Formats: sequence, structure tokens, C-alpha cells
Amino acid sequence: MAPLRFSANVSWLFPELPGLPARLRAAGSSGFEAAEVAWPYAEPPEALARAAREAGLRLVLINTPPGAPRGRSGGFREAREREPGLRPVLSAGDREKGEMGLGAVPGRQAAFREGLEQAVLYAKALGCPRIHLMAGRVPQGADRAAVRSEMETVFLENLRHAAGVLAQESLVGLLEPINTRITDPQYFLDTPQQAAAILQKVGRPNLQLQMDLFHWQIMDGNLTGNIREFLPLVGHVQVAQVPGRGEPDSPGELNFPYLFQLLEDEGYEGFVGCEYRPQGEGAPGLQAGP
Repeated sequence: MAPLRFSANVSWLFPELPGLPARLRAAGSSGFEAAEVAWPYAEPPEALARAAREAGLRLVLINTPPGAPRGRSGGFREAREREPGLRPVLSAGDREKGEMGLGAVPGRQAAFREGLEQAVLYAKALGCPRIHLMAGRVPQGADRAAVRSEMETVFLENLRHAAGVLAQESLVGLLEPINTRITDPQYFLDTPQQAAAILQKVGRPNLQLQMDLFHWQIMDGNLTGNIREFLPLVGHVQVAQVPGRGEPDSPGELNFPYLFQLLEDEGYEGFVGCEYRPQGEGAPGLQAGP
């Protein structure tokens, strides 16, 4: 029974530091051996790879972009063909425009594939083996039940494409349910049951489940049963206390010593991402470990 391994989510931790390279260095100084980044695309991949290497960290997870990447004009692919050295960036205001991924969003298949290409480039440069394939939101003004079937069809199409692209680079794609009660009421993929059913329909071994205990507790509870049921599908775990999304040892609903021990007992061998909002500076809060 191997002890759990923790990764610092530097998009959340060390918020007092202004940039990802500085946060990576802080994570290494705090004793982490691994790190994850939600969206690394504002920094050149070479700078991030160098910072991680100097900090003694390996990168274990990034997300696909929240919206469409772009070059200086036009699409990312076309821009890169014109200028092979061009570094893609996120379109300004993607999240502000209401975008949180494009995987299941009707009519955005081409943009999803461009974003996937960008994520693969970063993953290769960073030596990162996993990419969270963000599903995205139910379109503004649409009824969730009315568009669910269409969005699932789009998601399945995009996931089959992504699985093939990722397999060529020996990468793993992850699906993360995000709670729709507190965090994002419009997010399409919101329960482990829904995500597991989609993974079964796609049927590709390099697509796995991302288990964020914060989201799972809010949507369904029953964590002991759900961990035991879905852990064979899980490629990455993330943690935060409920409801405040603070450190695991902060006051809240979740008994993390029990949950960490359960993960160990069930044989989980992947990383546990520290995706929480620290109450102070740095990355305290792991005293709740097993």
C-alpha cells in the first residue's frame, strides 16, 4: 500500500506570488514533488518547464483552454503555419465571455480541436502526461434538459477525436465533473455517474475520470461508496474542504484523514491535487494527510 502523493495546484496555491514560475518555485521549496496548472497558456512553455525543473517538480496535469486559442490573427493552426515559432495564447476574455471549455458545446468543435492541439503542445513541452478535457457550459439561455442529448453527442465526437490525438503522444485525457450547485450552475458535466457513462460510451483506455472530492461531495455525497465504485476509472484526484474550498484541515464537512486513508486502502496510486483556496500565504493544510 503506497502512500499518497500530492501535487500543488499553482493556479490556486501561493496567490501572493504574481506568476506561475514563481509559484512553481514556491511549491518546490514547500516540499512538493509535483505540480499542476489549470491554464498555463499565458506563459511560454519553455519558461514553465525550466521553472519546474529548477524547482525539482514534475508537471502532472493541465487543462484544455477555456475558449478558443488564437494567434495574432485568425485561428491558432493557421497562425502557426504562417509563423512556426508563434506561441499561442488564450483569446482575451474567454472566461469573462462565459466559456469554461468547449468539449460539449455545439458548434464549437473546430475551436475545441484547436485548443486540444495547443494543450498537447504544452503537455509535450512540460513533460505532462494528463490533460483535463473541459466539457464547457450549457449555452446561455438554453434549457439543460432540452440540449443534453445534443451536447452529449458533441462531447462523444470530440472525445473520440481527442483520444486518438492523445494516444499518438502517449497522453491521458481526463473528464472532471464540476458541481452545478455552487461553483458553475451552467457546467454540462456535473456528476461522476454522468462522466462514467460517457467514458463507457467512448470506450477508450486513455480517457479517465478526474475525481475532485469538493465537487463530488456537493453534488452527491456518498463519498465512500462513490470512491469505491469509480476509483478504477480515476486517473487523478483533487481535494478541498466543503463548503469553503479551503485547506483539507480547515473546518468543514469532509473528514480528510478518513478519505485519504480510504484512497490508500483502495490502492489509488495517482496524484492528489491540492486545488484549494489557502487561508494564508503558501500551501498549508495537508496536516489532514493519512
